[in-house]
Amino acid sequence: MVFQKAGADWAAHVMNAIVLITVLSAGNSGLYACTRVLWVLAKERKAPRWFRKVTKAGVPIWALTFTALCSTVIFCISLAGNQQVYIFLVNLSGLSGMIFWFGISLCHWRFRRAYVIQGYNLADLPYKAALFPFGPVYACVLLAIIIIGQGYGTIWPKFDALSFVSTYLALPLFFVFWLGWKYTKKSKWIKLTDIDLVTGTLLEMERNGEIEVFPPQASRSWRHYIRWMHRKPS
Repeated sequence: MVFQKAGADWAAHVMNAIVLITVLSAGNSGLYACTRVLWVLAKERKAPRWFRKVTKAGVPIWALTFTALCSTVIFCISLAGNQQVYIFLVNLSGLSGMIFWFGISLCHWRFRRAYVIQGYNLADLPYKAALFPFGPVYACVLLAIIIIGQGYGTIWPKFDALSFVSTYLALPLFFVFWLGWKYTKKSKWIKLTDIDLVTGTLLEMERNGEIEVFPPQASRSWRHYIRWMHRKPS
């Protein structure tokens, strides 16, 4: 409308194209991420085994198909009703993202602590996040405040039960899945001294002779860091 009033109708079409490309890019990124997560969960026996199947090109076909079907069904459902289902889905995904980043921050703090406690040298890491330990601790505290306080509008000045459930629905679902997994699999909280920092890492691959690692040069040039790891010729 702004572009039309300014006499630049073509600019409105350009902006619509940009928005459409952005939405498609975000959808493609989400489809890729969900597919790969489901595939990894299947490989770790945390999801049905048939999600592990990949094509000759390395595409996890069943995980991709299941993710695409779920996305399509959820999108169609979100169009029904007075946008209540859509609001539920937005709140569910939004709060899930907060929980996700809280877990990343906590894992990063525990990784760095375990790395030092187990006698490893931080200088051997190809990348070290700045502001440790303040960064992950600050992120955890801030995300906890956001998760707890984001629904204050559903409580004050007047309690809205539907909006309250919609806002915090992801939180009990997370605990149900998390505690349910720990109960059924009898998993325990791993101490920092017992965390496995080797399996599946570059360190293990180097020890097995699968790759050869060269330390980065003294220069800060990004090219030297890109060349930090070279695969041995077969």
